Amino acid sequence: MNTPESPAATTEHSRTLISFRTAEVIVSIALILGSLIVSWSNYQLGAGWGRYGPEAGYFPMRLAIIVMIASVVVLIHAIRNNDQTPFLEVEQARMVAVILLPLLVFVFAIKYLGIYVASTIFIATFMYFLGKFVWWKCIAISSCVMLTFFFIFEIQFKVPLPKGPLENWLGF
Repeated sequence: MNTPESPAATTEHSRTLISFRTAEVIVSIALILGSLIVSWSNYQLGAGWGRYGPEAGYFPMRLAIIVMIASVVVLIHAIRNNDQTPFLEVEQARMVAVILLPLLVFVFAIKYLGIYVASTIFIATFMYFLGKFVWWKCIAISSCVMLTFFFIFEIQFKVPLPKGPLENWLGF
């Protein structure tokens, strides 16, 4: 229940970027295309019943067909229903972008900096810009967290994670 004091009652709506109908159509078409690709590749792999039981593509192809049928039903429903309720508004897209764009940079930085350095920078950046922490706390906490992860994964569990030039320079 929205009371006058609750955040849901006080939020203002911004311009709609995507309606529910558009989102359902896009997702259902993407799932139909993905199901067709999975079905075709599993058909080539062997989707029948072989001499010793089901072939390698037997179950994945059937699952892809089920997803495709469900996606067609959703597509037909979305077109018939024509729900123009806002699914994504400009302000919501901005909030998603604040997280998504740095996350994409982080994922690509792992290749060049290694997971530990990239994660340290990622955590410190989020603490500084979104958490509004002072810079020295950002550096200290993110470094301690990643040193702990390094100790746990690399030294205790012997699980090699992607390393960058710093770890190579330090001999790891």
